[in-house]
Amino acid sequence: MNENFFIGRRTVRAYESRHISDDLMEKLVEEASHAPTTGNMQLYSVVATRSEEMKKRLAPCHFNQPSVEGCDVVLTFCADFNRFIKWCEASGAKPGYDNFQSFMTAVLDTVIFAQQFCTAAEMKGLGCCYLGTTTYNAPQIAEILELPEFVVPVTTLTLGYPKSKGADCGRLPVGAVLHKECYSDYDESAVKNLYAEKEAREDSRKFVAENGKSSLAQVFTDVRYTREANEHFSKVYYDFIESRGFGMPLK
Repeated sequence: MNENFFIGRRTVRAYESRHISDDLMEKLVEEASHAPTTGNMQLYSVVATRSEEMKKRLAPCHFNQPSVEGCDVVLTFCADFNRFIKWCEASGAKPGYDNFQSFMTAVLDTVIFAQQFCTAAEMKGLGCCYLGTTTYNAPQIAEILELPEFVVPVTTLTLGYPKSKGADCGRLPVGAVLHKECYSDYDESAVKNLYAEKEAREDSRKFVAENGKSSLAQVFTDVRYTREANEHFSKVYYDFIESRGFGMPLK
């Protein structure tokens, strides 16, 4: 493997019309399923959406991002305790997985599985784009995909052969995320230095100007991920998780 493979990876949002074979899809799922999982329970499922009709139905759930209808396959990765609970019940075992701890266990399994799928796909020349909108509109996605109790959408990948390589969005330096022995908190000067390169990028400065803000941070807090939106979608997802059978802790 090229030692720069991971550093050189890019998010791909534009795809060729070329079709991904069923054999390749199944191979990728098989490879992803060998990712680490809690107790070897494999508490995940993935729904592969290929038809134009179904992609069109899913698109509004992802705020009509072009990659949804433009990709070859939309992959909805779900935390899935449904299969495991049914196996327990069919085997004379009494499951106790209708709780927050179990939900988080399934979420972690799902995210690890999704990322291994993403890496395996990119190593075979495919392009991927994570959609952060999955948790925003989980109820609508679940209805479209006919997800049963104890199955909750967690994240989505669009997948296809890339039309272009994708842009380098930049990353924080290693010193921003690596803490040795104990967590080293940041004073104002340190945190400004860590974000200086990101703020100085031409695309970041354009982002700030287009949104009429005075800093990149304000674009995140005032435009992209506002308190009002976060609180609204928190309640939507929280209520949906409960409706799927996972009891949430009481304060």
